[in-house]
Amino acid sequence: MEKKNYTMKDWPDEERPRERLARYGAEYLTDAELLGIILVKGYQGKTSVEVAQEILAETKGLRGLDSLSFSEMSAIKGIGLAKFAQIKAALEIGKRLLRESSSPKKKVYNAADLFDYYGPLMRDLKKEIFKLVLLDVKNKIIKDVDISVGSLTESLVHPREVLRDIIKESAASVIFLHNHPSGESNPSKNDIDITNRLVEICELIGVRVLDHIIIGDGNFTSFAQEGWLNINLK
Repeated sequence: MEKKNYTMKDWPDEERPRERLARYGAEYLTDAELLGIILVKGYQGKTSVEVAQEILAETKGLRGLDSLSFSEMSAIKGIGLAKFAQIKAALEIGKRLLRESSSPKKKVYNAADLFDYYGPLMRDLKKEIFKLVLLDVKNKIIKDVDISVGSLTESLVHPREVLRDIIKESAASVIFLHNHPSGESNPSKNDIDITNRLVEICELIGVRVLDHIIIGDGNFTSFAQEGWLNINLK
């Protein structure tokens, strides 16, 4: 006899995650319960929450789950394209909410501020993302722009792209920011060469480069703090 695919409708009302979420708030649910709501259905006699528990154990938590590509996640039983998209969308909404709550007009005092702001969004990315952070005269963030995706090279991080956005937003100063998927934040020779080139270009139009910050896994390297730019953040 084929086993029934259990859903959370088979649970008593007071134990169903969706009902508990509505009554008490999402913060009272476990990671597995929240993921179970997204999965909706279980399989082979398991509820969606039990399946979620197995997935989280296999991926070592939400961060591990978030780092998986489609091919990697679809190798987990019960995850197809639809579930992959739902899970990724939910995780991305969480990251965007975190960023939104930090306020787009956040004032930058030091490199740690930027790490706190961007670290949770960039530390688990599998590709290098080079961001240009534009600031006004009071060192408040105007916006950030993704300049390139992939390992940094001079052909990918082109000064023309950087200058275009600086001029468009009338930025008074800028900070360069990128992640290292390896988790280590030490700069490569390419990182140093590109930074020096961009600093020279920005100086030509009277825009200060306050820092270049490399984000690793729980760590960061600040060119300014290391004295490589000879500029202090104030």
